[in-house]
Amino acid sequence: MALGSEVNDDNTTKQSTQKVKKCPVTSSISEKSGGENVNKAAKTEKGNKTKKEMSASLKAVTCSNGHASTPNGRADDEGGGGNGTLPRVSYAAAARKAPSPQTNNSPPQFPQNTDCPKSKTSSEKSLQSKSGNSTTQVNGERSLSSDDDNNKDKTSTKEPIINGTENVNVVNGDPKNVSDCDISSSDNTKIVSNGINSDSDEINDIILTPELPIKVIDPKTVGNKKKDKKKNNSLEKNKEVEKKMSKVENITEDKKDEKIVKKSENETDKAKDDTNTVVNGDKERESSPSEDGDEKKRDAEVVFIQDMGFTVKIVSPRAEPLDIQVSSMELVQEIHQVLMDREDTCHRTCFSLQLDGVTLDNFAELKNIEGLKEGSVIKVVEEPYTMREARIHVRHVRDLLKSIDYVDAYAGQECSSLAFLNVITQGDILEKKKSRPESVDCTPPDYIMPGSTERPLLSLHPGLTKENKAPQCLKVLTTSGWNPPPGPRKMCGDLLYLHVVTLEDRHFHITACPRGFYLNQSTEEVFNPRPFNPSLLCHSLIELLSIVSPAFKRNFALVQKRRMQKHPFERVATPYQVYQWASPMLDHTVDAIRAEDTFSSKLGYEEHIPGQTRDWNEELQTTRELPRATLPERLLRERAIFKVHSDFVAAATRGAMAVVDGNVMAINPGEEPKMQMFIWNNIFFSLGFDVRDHYKDLGGDAAAFVAPRNDLQGVRVYSAVDTAGLHTLGTVVVDYRGYRVTAQSIIPGILEKEQEQSVVYGSIDFGTTVLSHPKYMELLSKAGQQLKIMPHSVVSANGETVELCSSVECKGIIGNDGRHYILDLLRTFPPDVNFLQLDDDDLREDIKSMGFPIIHKHKLCCLRQELVDSFVEARYFMFIRYAAFHLQQLSAKRQRKTSEQKSIEANKENDKKEAKETEKETKRDNKSQEKETKDNKQKKDKLDTAKKAEAKETEAAGSAETKEKDDEILLNENYSEIDTDVAKKIVESITDSICSGDKPENDSGERSRAVVAAAARAVASLKESEFDVRFNPDVYSAGIKHAATPEQLAKQRHLVKEAAAFLLTTQIPAFVRECLEHTSAPMDGAGLTEALHARGINVRYLGRVAVALQPHASLAYLHSIAVAELLLRAAKHVYTPYLQGCEAMCTGAAVAHFLNCFLGACQNPAASVAEAPAKAGPRSRGRRAKKTHHTSPSSPPPSPDWQNITPKALFAQIKQELKAYWGYELNAEGMDVVIEKYSLQKISLLRSFALKVGLQVLLREYDFESKNKTTFSGSDIMNIFPVVKHINPRASDAYNFYTTGQNKIQAGAVSEGHELIAEALNLLNNVYGAMHGEIAQCLRMVARLCYVTGEHRDAMAYQQKAVLMSERVNGIDHPYTITEYSHLALYCFANGQVSTALKLLYRARYLALLVCGENHPEMALLDSNIALILHAVGEYELSLRFAERGLRVTGATHGARSLKAAVARHLLARTLSCLGDFRAALQHEKETYSIYKQLLGEKHEKTRESSECLRHLTQQAVVLQKRLAEAYARGHHHPAPLHIQPPAMASVIDMLNLINGILFVQISPQDIEQFKAEIEKRQLKDLPIPGLAEASGNEKSESDEQAAVLKDLKDTLNGAES
Repeated sequence: MALGSEVNDDNTTKQSTQKVKKCPVTSSISEKSGGENVNKAAKTEKGNKTKKEMSASLKAVTCSNGHASTPNGRADDEGGGGNGTLPRVSYAAAARKAPSPQTNNSPPQFPQNTDCPKSKTSSEKSLQSKSGNSTTQVNGERSLSSDDDNNKDKTSTKEPIINGTENVNVVNGDPKNVSDCDISSSDNTKIVSNGINSDSDEINDIILTPELPIKVIDPKTVGNKKKDKKKNNSLEKNKEVEKKMSKVENITEDKKDEKIVKKSENETDKAKDDTNTVVNGDKERESSPSEDGDEKKRDAEVVFIQDMGFTVKIVSPRAEPLDIQVSSMELVQEIHQVLMDREDTCHRTCFSLQLDGVTLDNFAELKNIEGLKEGSVIKVVEEPYTMREARIHVRHVRDLLKSIDYVDAYAGQECSSLAFLNVITQGDILEKKKSRPESVDCTPPDYIMPGSTERPLLSLHPGLTKENKAPQCLKVLTTSGWNPPPGPRKMCGDLLYLHVVTLEDRHFHITACPRGFYLNQSTEEVFNPRPFNPSLLCHSLIELLSIVSPAFKRNFALVQKRRMQKHPFERVATPYQVYQWASPMLDHTVDAIRAEDTFSSKLGYEEHIPGQTRDWNEELQTTRELPRATLPERLLRERAIFKVHSDFVAAATRGAMAVVDGNVMAINPGEEPKMQMFIWNNIFFSLGFDVRDHYKDLGGDAAAFVAPRNDLQGVRVYSAVDTAGLHTLGTVVVDYRGYRVTAQSIIPGILEKEQEQSVVYGSIDFGTTVLSHPKYMELLSKAGQQLKIMPHSVVSANGETVELCSSVECKGIIGNDGRHYILDLLRTFPPDVNFLQLDDDDLREDIKSMGFPIIHKHKLCCLRQELVDSFVEARYFMFIRYAAFHLQQLSAKRQRKTSEQKSIEANKENDKKEAKETEKETKRDNKSQEKETKDNKQKKDKLDTAKKAEAKETEAAGSAETKEKDDEILLNENYSEIDTDVAKKIVESITDSICSGDKPENDSGERSRAVVAAAARAVASLKESEFDVRFNPDVYSAGIKHAATPEQLAKQRHLVKEAAAFLLTTQIPAFVRECLEHTSAPMDGAGLTEALHARGINVRYLGRVAVALQPHASLAYLHSIAVAELLLRAAKHVYTPYLQGCEAMCTGAAVAHFLNCFLGACQNPAASVAEAPAKAGPRSRGRRAKKTHHTSPSSPPPSPDWQNITPKALFAQIKQELKAYWGYELNAEGMDVVIEKYSLQKISLLRSFALKVGLQVLLREYDFESKNKTTFSGSDIMNIFPVVKHINPRASDAYNFYTTGQNKIQAGAVSEGHELIAEALNLLNNVYGAMHGEIAQCLRMVARLCYVTGEHRDAMAYQQKAVLMSERVNGIDHPYTITEYSHLALYCFANGQVSTALKLLYRARYLALLVCGENHPEMALLDSNIALILHAVGEYELSLRFAERGLRVTGATHGARSLKAAVARHLLARTLSCLGDFRAALQHEKETYSIYKQLLGEKHEKTRESSECLRHLTQQAVVLQKRLAEAYARGHHHPAPLHIQPPAMASVIDMLNLINGILFVQISPQDIEQFKAEIEKRQLKDLPIPGLAEASGNEKSESDEQAAVLKDLKDTLNGAES
């Protein structure tokens, strides 16, 4: 519905205020992304009962995507009605009151992982002492329990380090157990996930379930979770908690989308019995045995009290009575929501619910209502309208009428986006019956056949045909020009007037009055408010329209039917807007509400928030201050942060567009346009130009353009570190129509005084005068420990030495609210010296020989956080191994000297004891670097394997700068063989004794000290006696006087240069190596950029990366992607100022002209100025506009007028930009030559360019080859969208569960891993709501796990959601979406839906063609899949074409003698033999055999299979020859055709699994236990781990197979994980 929440306005305000008093944790966050339960509601469960049993137990739910309660159905940014001051009150209250009561009452589930001084209570401490395996931090002190190390590997679910102090948050022993937080629910209860009641998300937008006590049972009681006694105790103890966990928040929110979700799932499955208990979305399973006995004792289990479900009967006027399932926890409001979404009751918005004649309070919980029980009858009573209710009703009607069209998705509004899965599969795959292979139509469209050069664009958006268009119900529904009612009519109760034109072309004027709607006698010219004759008074507008217009009645029924058929995920809003780069021409209809929203003097949504606009800064900061000691608190906090942040991004984007469009008044209107600043909706906006020569010395406008992006990176890392008490501003960077706009939340009080007065830390004049502040030093040094920022001193203008722990530009301002804010974080990380002209310093020789330093446009180049982390980690490994090698040599010498064996042994004993005793202290002194880096690694999503490889590479890298003697050792093989863990122990024991200043017992102590000091020198550590690698971000900043001695400064500078060199000598080669191993294969430029960033490589090194990729033939596809990305980025640099220089009236024509010059084949495209005024106008305007709209940073000055640019001139500018910015030489005459040379596709370039600069082009076929006619015209440019950059708040607990789950699976504990990942999915839903990219990724993982464990139907259901979500959140042609499609095809095939599987694969192949062309390894995989399935249905000719193409691409990318090529050849041989071409088949199978023999050896199972296959083929060939000979002998020159048996489905599925790298695991729990025991034994003995295949009873047992199996399992599960 539209403004659902505003129902029964009379008591809304009253109620809300009461609730606020009652509950400290009220939070008014409107839930934009739909409730968490969409997933769960739709979650398909183990076994085949899947959706059914659950949805019955789930009863209709209310949903909100925050889109209601506003004039146009979506309150873009409002806190959602109720009491105007609600947002602020509730957040502040939450922040201030919540922590104390909760901590005193129940021990938290996990060790606390923040420095919350004073909040530790005795109960918490006792819990921690019991949970042996947890490292916690108490008031900044570190207590490490002794068995932490032993269990670290098995159980660490580390959380990102908070407050610079290191906290390994092991979830009380074993992270797994949190995953089976038993949500015991009975009969028809709702799913409750982690304390968030997923049914009533209407109310609990971000609040944990009302009245849902959460109890951590004493660790001893784990396992006895069935004992009711325990539950009752926990109930008692938690009365307090219960009170705090409040319920109402945002009551007035409409939860249209999710309710939809529930209802649609509910509708079909009502009849199912719901006796199954649902546990975390799975039928109840016992908590599976944890890794070992000890851990069981330590596990703290979370238990939720069950809530009761029952059925009530709802009786509505003029409708059938209906039964709905409710839960005692729900509010009455939710029944309202359900009724407003149901097909037969959706036309009512203004009604109350009565039980036995008593009106129910909307905000009462059902369990508190007297007399409400199983089978109660609730009556729907129509209530009189008020002005507000009448408007809400009209908006709701309008929303229902446009609920199934794609207009908003194409216009980039309302957070709606496209999803075509159900169009492709022609209906919901879960409802289809199995199809018999013979009846399958599987002819692929011509354009996806191998070798086709056609790349149609229209197929990108299927289903846009006439018959699929939403039926029109009315021609016009609008508010009348006669509004508002004049005084005399108000006395008669008139509320507002509407004007309607029906499909029959009849014009009606309608009056809304308190009793409903009736026709009046007014016309366009004459006002006559008297009722029409006959007077038809209906309470609902839809009822009235159905009476006066038969066509409306018919079409509205169709719309309803289609609305109900849509999958919930097609209807829920996405958290951030996704823009479409192509759009069909849409009809523009009359829509008064849309017009009102755009042009109302207000911002379009305030009128629904009584009071004023939202105070963004207060909301953003208060959510960060929410308590975070326990899991429920963290979920609550993260959800609040995410919600406010996504609302802020939407508001900032809208404001930035208004600023560029000239729709906002500047706060300094007297200045020239580029210097103006704006405030809109409590957000501050500035343009990316160098105002007041602020950046004059750093590169002027070029620096001003990149500064916001660098600042955003700084905000991102400080937000991730999340230091309590340190606040950053909400920051969003928006590129729109050639301008860069920075949107920031406003620090309270900053506008009232000059900046000089506000700043208490840092410098406002780039280091001339510098201030410091003790509180800022304390907060920043905490954060700096993690970010590797070194506290350093600089000399201020007045000669004072000032200590800083950030760059000098970073400013600290204490707001009027008393919070400590930091801003201007553009130099958080060390400078990238490879792009700086250093006056008094030189780079290493090897770096110089590569052509560095390159002079850049600006001096703000910084290294990335990922690089800093990798560098520090590499240095740490180097330090440890270096020291350990020498220490081992020392002890060897010592042993040689001692003659007696006994004394030697005694020594060893002592050594061991010493190491153990000193370990704890060491860690504190040693900053425990290794764990810190591991934690960062976790944040960065980096794979372990890549890291280890990196560590090994760094030995060589580091050697360059060490002394020659060190060199030998660093490169010495023995040195690198030393096991890192052993090394760590040796080194830590020594450094500990050095640091603590113990007297050495003998000269060997002195020696070991010397060894550590040498190791510290070798890695350029800043401290002599231990490892300390941190960076001073100001070492190369001009105009700063450093207080450090020249030696110290030289050391600090040396480190910065080493880090920059590490990027070139280690990271880029490592990236290329990773690509050669095919661990990552980006499909487009965006994917490539992401992969580079993950390794810490900035895009300005893309030219170097392209050069590094060039020599490798197997990476030709990636080299092409890199070159394309370079071209597009250079073109973007030219495009930005080009767009600023063109007049608003000619924007479309100018953009089309640019595209023609960039991608068209026409030599001299004429600029299309059909609709622009005469030429003289634009030209002179253009020149004048240049002066005002200053050209943007990133490019050579454009030609005087946009019309004068030619393809040649543009290409010259692009070449020049490539050379200047990336140091890349493009040896080509023109664009067409480049495209030919690197086999690029113009359609792919168009797609990437449009996504990069925010263009939307018309969806039609473009002729890129025509030499005479221009490709694009002005009318092809549909729209320009903003390109938005912002931080992405994380769901940290979910992430920890997910990674732990992955590790478990890779260790072979599939079912435990499965549970952890299912729990991660729950937590993700709790934090992000229904839609999010990470949820899509998690769904894919769950689907893959279901498939691997043989639950094919569940796999299909989960994967269907993953596809829909990826389409909605990532985009319909995003590489992730392509992967999702191919996975779904496999699961559909396994479920016997052959034609659906083919349709999905054809779609995936088409999208892949559009994105990257035919030569990508991903394409080979798709082709092999298609070939196999076509082979299975007997389409051998078609199958052959795809198999051949697959082999060609596999050979090119993986090598002709690779295992993948062997599989491709085997597949081809199978197909050829079915076609009767045995000679060719034998040829390929022989190749396969020789590859297997060479790579795996003769005895390997694969080799044996292949030789068996050869024997079989030879026999077949002999039989065929005989037959032919006989036929000839008889004189039949056309022998009878061969009858070939199509392969069995099972064998096809086996082959599909092999191709897709999937292992089948059919293992009993006993096998799993044995297997785990075996793994543990082998780990103790350091033996290889046997493959999973062995456990599943297959015959695979060779050692290389074992390794391959585990690697395959990893690959299987990592799918295309990013």
